[in-house]
Amino acid sequence: MKEILSSFVLLVLTISCTSEVEKPISSPPKEKLSVLPTIKELEIGAMEKSLIAQGLVDIQKESPLILVDLKYSTTDNFFGKDVYGKLEKAFLPKNVATKLGVASDSLISQIPNLRLMVFDAVRPHSVQQILWDALDSIPVNIRKAYVADPTVGSLHNYGCAIDLSIYDVAKDSLLDMGTKYDYFGYLAYPRKEMEMLAQGLLNKEQIANREILRSVMKQAGFMPITSEWWHFNSTTLLRAKQDFALIN
Repeated sequence: MKEILSSFVLLVLTISCTSEVEKPISSPPKEKLSVLPTIKELEIGAMEKSLIAQGLVDIQKESPLILVDLKYSTTDNFFGKDVYGKLEKAFLPKNVATKLGVASDSLISQIPNLRLMVFDAVRPHSVQQILWDALDSIPVNIRKAYVADPTVGSLHNYGCAIDLSIYDVAKDSLLDMGTKYDYFGYLAYPRKEMEMLAQGLLNKEQIANREILRSVMKQAGFMPITSEWWHFNSTTLLRAKQDFALIN
């Protein structure tokens, strides 16, 4: 009897163990799986956090077809230093970003392979001081033609100015504007274009490319300036100081 009982117990244990081993391991439903953000997604620099906190918007969220290459977040600028750190997105006040979107739509509707490419948008006042100080070897009256005196303020410091060009996605290159961005000299001056053309320093294609940019920006409500083909204002400095906050 003991032998029969022992055999029965052994059989039960064997079946139980086999059943446990062969039981499939269930996975949670896919919809319940969470994907952790990458390190890159977690890295938002202090400057970007500050701009968001001050109520500015990422222009590419407003108008995804606009391209951005922030020159002050690289060393490809007039004084060869990165002053924006981790910042790679261009920010503007909501209504200025909306106007820029109108310019982008206008450009693409006219020439589908062209895109606006932004080099600089809002520029914190602290960065304005850095740029001003970087040119301290240049007399103040000349320096003001290229960088606004931070004691007065720049429209960039209110998010009411933007620096940009046009990119041809079909050719994978910027349109030839006759000079690079942030070029110091008469070749960059819209008011000197006809003179430079007569002297053979600019050609008709370069001026026509600038005119495409000016045309879509003016249609959207931006104003060009006489000394930089890439710079456009959405309002006057006096009005900006009344209607917008200084961005720190």
